[in-house]
Formats: sequence, structure tokens, C-alpha cells
Amino acid sequence: MVYLLIIISLLFVYLELSSNLEPGNIIVGLILVTGITKLIRPQHLRPDWRRLPSSVFALLLFLLKLSRDVIGSGIQVARIVLDPSLPIKPGIVSIPSQCKSEMETALSAHAITLAPGEMVVEIDEEGVMFTSCLDTSKSEKYVEDSQKIRRDLLERIFD
Repeated sequence: MVYLLIIISLLFVYLELSSNLEPGNIIVGLILVTGITKLIRPQHLRPDWRRLPSSVFALLLFLLKLSRDVIGSGIQVARIVLDPSLPIKPGIVSIPSQCKSEMETALSAHAITLAPGEMVVEIDEEGVMFTSCLDTSKSEKYVEDSQKIRRDLLERIFD
């Protein structure tokens, strides 16, 4: 029953994102979501319903922080690009993820990459994310604080 609910939910998401209701696309979507469902093994997922409100609240805070970072970085990149002197100090900054799982590290890396002017180029075995930045002059302090907030929110969502 759990498999069927997940397959139907994912199929609706796939069809909404593809905006294509042709029979061939529905069959391809069904094959894809069935494979994804087999990979995530929903029988191992036992949600703790008491934690659901705090997880949803942490998710909303994470999305709010992500939105703020994307908008703030976009404004900062626009200022840099529009300045005739092009005041950048590009470089690579290492950010220790300190996350408990690989999924939390990956989501944190995606959140960093979504912000304009920053892109995670590599993650090593210890979970250190090497990030290309347009301006590394202020990034040391900001990166550590921002990663701590992301890590705490992701742990509240998934733990």
C-alpha cells in the first residue's frame, strides 16, 4: 500500500513537471517512479508523526533561508557586475559540511550552488565542500555561519 501511494504521488509530480499527458510519457513516468520507489525502499521509512510539525517548520525555515540567500547573493552579484571596476576576488573556499548524512551534505551543497556567485565544485570523503566564490574577501565568516544554520535546519528536518 505504501508503495502504491508513493508511486501515484511521484507520478503526479512527474506529470505536472513534464506537462505532457501523452500515453507514452505516462508509461515512461510510471517506469521512472517505480524505479525510484524501489530505490528509496519505503518499507524502511517509518515516520515519527510526533516530529512532523517540527520537521515541517524546519523545512519552511530552510526554504526561507534559501530564498534569502538567493535574493541577497543575486543583488550582490548584480552590484559586482554593474560596478565598472569589477571588484571581485575570486577563489575557492573550503566549507566543512559537518552533516550527519550524505543526503544532508548534498542538500547543503545544492543550497550553496543555488546562490548566484557560488558553486560547489567538489565534495571530498570527509564532507568538505570546495566552493568557487566570486568574492572570497568576506566569505570566511559568512560561510561558516551560513553552513551552521543550514546544517542545524537539515538535521531538524531529517532526524
